[in-house]
Amino acid sequence: MNFRRLGFFAAILTTVFVGFSLLAQGQGGPRLYDPSMESTLQGSVTAVNTVTGRHGWNGIHFTLQSSGQSYDVHVGPSAYLERHGFVFAEGDQVEVVGSKVDMSGTATLIAREIKKDGKILTLRDRQGIPLWSGGPRTAQ
Repeated sequence: MNFRRLGFFAAILTTVFVGFSLLAQGQGGPRLYDPSMESTLQGSVTAVNTVTGRHGWNGIHFTLQSSGQSYDVHVGPSAYLERHGFVFAEGDQVEVVGSKVDMSGTATLIAREIKKDGKILTLRDRQGIPLWSGGPRTAQ
């Protein structure tokens, strides 16, 4: 009988720890996007990088040179960009709407919307929730 209770409590503790682990990984936890820090920047893409995320998917980042400052722009999963027909390359002229954050001393912009060649790529809703996530589905 004591072993059943012990197993029951072990299962509860495991569930709690898994829940906290998911929160720490950004699954429903606090997000980096802060709408009050939103800015619109125009400039030139100076580098494009593919970064493997903690969930194993590839994400696109690019360096934006705007008004004499460089920003690391966090765009989104490469598959999402491909689905919407967006590719970024060095020399592209873009306008980025996003939330400015400091990540370990690096000026970073979490992109919500990017304009390029007259086309608009919407990545997040106005609260910063990624459109590719399990949140509100306003884009496929």
